Amino acid sequence: RKQEVTNSDVRTSSPGIAPSIAPRNPYLGIMLPYTPLHHILMRDLAFPVIATSGNLSDEPICTDEQEAVRRLSGIADFFLVHNRPIVRHVDDSIARVILGRELVIRRARGYAPLPVLLNTRLDAPILAVGGHLKNTVALAVGEQAFISQHIGDLETHQSLVAFRKATADLQTLYEAAPTTVVCDMHPDYISSQDARRMTCPVVEIQHHYAHVAACMAENELDGEVLGVSWDGTGFGLDGTIWGGEFLLARDGSFERVATFRPFRLPGGEKAIKEPRRTALGALYEVFGDAVFDELDLSSRYGFAAQEIDIIHRMLQKGLNSPLTFSVGRLFDAVASIIGLRHLVNFEGQAAMELEFAMAGDSSGEAYGFTMSDLRLPAPSGRDSGRRSTLAVDWSDTIRQMRGDLLRGVPRSRVSIRFHNMLVEALLGVADRIGVERIVLTGGCFQNRYLTEQAVQRLRAKGLRPYWHQRVPPNDGGIALGQLYAWARAKSHRNRASAGSYQEAIG
Repeated sequence: RKQEVTNSDVRTSSPGIAPSIAPRNPYLGIMLPYTPLHHILMRDLAFPVIATSGNLSDEPICTDEQEAVRRLSGIADFFLVHNRPIVRHVDDSIARVILGRELVIRRARGYAPLPVLLNTRLDAPILAVGGHLKNTVALAVGEQAFISQHIGDLETHQSLVAFRKATADLQTLYEAAPTTVVCDMHPDYISSQDARRMTCPVVEIQHHYAHVAACMAENELDGEVLGVSWDGTGFGLDGTIWGGEFLLARDGSFERVATFRPFRLPGGEKAIKEPRRTALGALYEVFGDAVFDELDLSSRYGFAAQEIDIIHRMLQKGLNSPLTFSVGRLFDAVASIIGLRHLVNFEGQAAMELEFAMAGDSSGEAYGFTMSDLRLPAPSGRDSGRRSTLAVDWSDTIRQMRGDLLRGVPRSRVSIRFHNMLVEALLGVADRIGVERIVLTGGCFQNRYLTEQAVQRLRAKGLRPYWHQRVPPNDGGIALGQLYAWARAKSHRNRASAGSYQEAIG
């Protein structure tokens, strides 16, 4: 298992650690030797080794030595092989210590496929195929949910092969053929497309409700909870990009009771890889066309003049600029606005660097926000018309942040004020909704400061917060959530003796 140590301490005591290792990250992952072979190699080498997984980016680990030589010969200088074949790929697990206990970020070696005990018994096996990023699959048999090892992002042919193999392995290992398959609602997720090609019935679960259900499952919760589900992307019931959700879960279903003020992502998927685009979307939401008149976007964000004109028109007309409610994308926008990260090399990089930018700043100050009713489209396929929900309006945060930057306030102070605003917003919504049990889930709650502050402040108000430990808060937990959401819906349906599965999950 990889564990955290402070990167700055290591660099101070061991100047031989190169700055290219985990750049801008104050932590290093230290892998303890878990086989005799590791001990032998390290003893003979007598110096530290920088280790990484045996795969190309976005691909699963190579398990065949001939395949490894073919795919990795341009990266590795030597290959250590064995005469025993590898049956299945298993990554090293990654965990952070949050509030004095481990929180699994990547669940694989040492954890998978250990089961999570469900507080309801299923009368037939159920398969859940998870999401698109950080994919895992899960199989429920009776009261146990068996979660596969981390498979990864389903972006390549190799990852799709690994996904299908893991799906088949679980069924073979536990001698259980599923009677129902549960998947994400997103029409373009490869995992969901694969599920729809299977012969048994398919049930779709909304992405953020699956996050909430995953945290409920591992904390053995039933009944009513307020789920705070914050991440980067998830397909909403209305077809927009959710990700800043407050979901009231009860009776096997959920209600979206609050969210964040939406803004546009110019370029759609491209904005996810370019936080500078996300920043312009957020700034345009607050300041309108003035953003393009007042700021030197070329020098500040590195855009070419033609790009600036195109993005401006996209935002004005709403072309290829989908609305997002995502807190994860808001993290990206802030990271770019304060000049930390305009382009990313991997998912979550900008948000991580914004967390690390606090650098021990202990300010209790928070940026301002307001809460108001937001008129939203009704969920697709439901009743017509529009409905309102409570919305966290972060426009004051952006205005105050720009003022701080103009006054030369350090990035660390800007970052912590933004984090504190999110905690205050969470508390404000919790006060309005009035539910005692609060579930914290989604990729944003991999952030240690955000999670610890939220838990401590909720407890101080007499509320009961729950968060993850054995199952990742990110999309690695989606498969478990899909299983538990379906089980809750089915249990409620059996009690009510009315309604369909799909009605019961919202």
